[in-house]
Amino acid sequence: MVANNAAWLARTVEETLEPDLPICDPHHHLWDGRTDYIEPRYLLDEVLADVGCGHNVVSTVFVECGTMFRADGPVEMRPVGETEFVNGIAAMSASGNYGPCRVAAGIVGHVPLRLGDAPSARALDAQIAAGNGRFRGIRVGAAWHESPDVPNHRTNPPPNIYGDAGFRAGFAHLAPRGLTFEAWCYHTQIPDLAELARAFPDTTIVLDHFGGPLGVGPYAGRGDEVFAEWKRAIAPLAQCPNVVAKLGGLVMEVNGFGFHHRARPPTSQELMEATRRYYETTIGLFGVERCMFESNFPVDKVSCSYNVLWNSFKRLTAGYSAAEKASLFHDTAARVYRL
Repeated sequence: MVANNAAWLARTVEETLEPDLPICDPHHHLWDGRTDYIEPRYLLDEVLADVGCGHNVVSTVFVECGTMFRADGPVEMRPVGETEFVNGIAAMSASGNYGPCRVAAGIVGHVPLRLGDAPSARALDAQIAAGNGRFRGIRVGAAWHESPDVPNHRTNPPPNIYGDAGFRAGFAHLAPRGLTFEAWCYHTQIPDLAELARAFPDTTIVLDHFGGPLGVGPYAGRGDEVFAEWKRAIAPLAQCPNVVAKLGGLVMEVNGFGFHHRARPPTSQELMEATRRYYETTIGLFGVERCMFESNFPVDKVSCSYNVLWNSFKRLTAGYSAAEKASLFHDTAARVYRL
């Protein structure tokens, strides 16, 4: 992978659609020195360059990515370093010196819940303190597959972390603290997530990236079959009123669309047409009041620019009412993350 794909992205340039529509981007990362993604450095300047492309992004939410953990101390406390790091960037943005967008107005961090009851409680309280009023929830990666051709989450989770006794003991501390849980799994694991959601009806669970429909390894070239499997799994999850869905994160390499192999990046029309069945199905099942568009940048930047991505969302919703658009682009995210 190259250090940055700006020259490639510049081959597809579009005028921004509906530039006045307020947007809360509820899912992006911040890091420095990552060599496993298209952008090894993604800090305030890089975020501002993307959100300043023409769309009216008024706020964002940072989601954990394993960056800037403390180098020592108790294992459960090391992820607090990530929140401290992000809170500093959020404070810079809140000064107003870097423009009107409030970057990382909400922070989703990490706590290794499998350590169980007391360690999870201590770590959650430390995360809340480190967030200085911005900490909103945690994410624990569950993405796992038996195939060696499907990459597992960086934390190497067990096959069904959602059913782990230690994990659930830690998970029980979220609702009393008013914290959300961010679910990152593959489509084959959605039934496990639905079981977790039913077991903890008072905890708000945010489904990341449609539940990760796979398109690599044994799923390569099987798009219609994967969609059918995913649709069967997502319907029962949508019946859990405590689950909300993020709409995005669908053009990573693991999803198998292969845009990053093309000579030119996709247009927003191409992007929308290739992925629309996932968006329309999810919106139909969850309703606009439980759905929010997300960028998943800079991870999805491997396939498209920020401007093109949000243009694709606006093309998808061209026939929606003003109230429906407000929910999908801003209001659901602002409500869920209390911005």
